[in-house]
Amino acid sequence: MLKKYKKNVLVLGGSGFLGSHVCDALTNYGYKVTIYDLKKSKWINEKQKMVIGSLLNVKKLKNYVKKNNIIFNFAGVSDLDEAVKNPISTIKLNILANMQLLKICSHYKVSRYIYSSSIYAGSTQGGFYSASKRSAEDYIKEFCTLSRLDYTILRYGTVYGPRATDTNSVKNIIKYAIKNKKILYPGNKKSKREYIHVKDAAKASVEILNKKFVNKCLMLTGKKSIKIINFLKILANNLDIKGQIKFKNKERYGHYISKPKNYKIMKAEKLHFKNLHSFKEEIINFKKWVY
Repeated sequence: MLKKYKKNVLVLGGSGFLGSHVCDALTNYGYKVTIYDLKKSKWINEKQKMVIGSLLNVKKLKNYVKKNNIIFNFAGVSDLDEAVKNPISTIKLNILANMQLLKICSHYKVSRYIYSSSIYAGSTQGGFYSASKRSAEDYIKEFCTLSRLDYTILRYGTVYGPRATDTNSVKNIIKYAIKNKKILYPGNKKSKREYIHVKDAAKASVEILNKKFVNKCLMLTGKKSIKIINFLKILANNLDIKGQIKFKNKERYGHYISKPKNYKIMKAEKLHFKNLHSFKEEIINFKKWVY
């Protein structure tokens, strides 16, 4: 059981779906929570503080990072399809802003930096979103090794539950079914997911503050892989929808079917040259090119 240390925690992106639940879990554990986001949280309580601010506002970030011991970063581009449409802003928010935040955390000697990543970070799928998360993770690991800043990276799977935004896949499927009295899944019939309830993900996100999870990358997904067809059958039965369950069966760019494919670094083919300059001869005649 994690001890209820009363430390000050800054949660960037704390007004969002997962971030707001993590804020509540932190408050329940006795932490003093400050939410930092572009918009006011709909779920803030009297024990939490709210700050309206951008991840790109370095001056404002410094002012609030220095007042907190632990930093959670849920801010940035969190939707795969949005990243495809806006790759430049994805780079700015998920990579550049993250690096700037790391420098601020190191300067003010925060005790832990917790980064919200994704299972797509270790996958060949996920498009620009995947690339941005993978890059952010690499920068965190390298920077924290150099600066001795403690971190924990959390790779979330498919999260569902209350407060979900309109980009949440589970919410969209249910909303469509209720409105149209039909069950339609935009992806492949063979799809599977390891669903995790947002409150379980939030609770785990606080429990990783235990020292044994320092400088670790952790996967937060459900225990079992659920077939999409089984989920849809349960939904149809619950809503008393008798019609056939339909699938678009189109391969959606970046989205995996049953399991993300593991990312492997690109291998380079060695290029062979003819008549290369001799290193021994050139190094003896260095005056030709050094001066």
